Amino acid sequence: MPKPRLLRRSFFARSVHVVAPDLIGATLLFKGVGGIIVEAEAYHHTDPAAHSFGGQTARNAVMFGPPGYAYVYRSYGIHWCLNFVCEAEGSASAVLIRALAPTQGLAAMRRRRGVTDARLLCSGPGRLCQSLGITDAQYALALDQPPFAILARSEDVDVQVGPRIGLTKAVDQPWRYGLKGSRFLSKPFRR
Repeated sequence: MPKPRLLRRSFFARSVHVVAPDLIGATLLFKGVGGIIVEAEAYHHTDPAAHSFGGQTARNAVMFGPPGYAYVYRSYGIHWCLNFVCEAEGSASAVLIRALAPTQGLAAMRRRRGVTDARLLCSGPGRLCQSLGITDAQYALALDQPPFAILARSEDVDVQVGPRIGLTKAVDQPWRYGLKGSRFLSKPFRR
């Protein structure tokens, strides 16, 4: 079986609505710890739920830069969330990584999260960042350079599509993507 290829910044220089489903089944590693991306959400700059919708700020500046960089922000003043900047420079669109099926570095994840159940390690964007040790220190880092490694999926996967979670704006947009049948999703998809 061929070695999975590393996704380069050019992978992210496409529509956020193409990149997000293409990430399902890819492997995200941070300092060698991580797993298979099983859930992601797209945020386009024309979307009222996107952090970039109101214009550029110090918090979202990386979203307005070139694709293939990490946008890390604090949610509810508690959890870090990891996003991948997509589309052309100035587009200010990104994919939120919502959940992983943990495969590498489980001992480190369990230590960071204080739980033993693998299902509770990376099922949700805050848990994912805590398990991997991602904070604002990774803001604006290139996704195709260490400490990150994102590997293309090695086989076709069945991707579910549905509305995003936990929003008050643009709640019905079908811009949430997940690996069908995964037990590591943050929440089940509505039928």
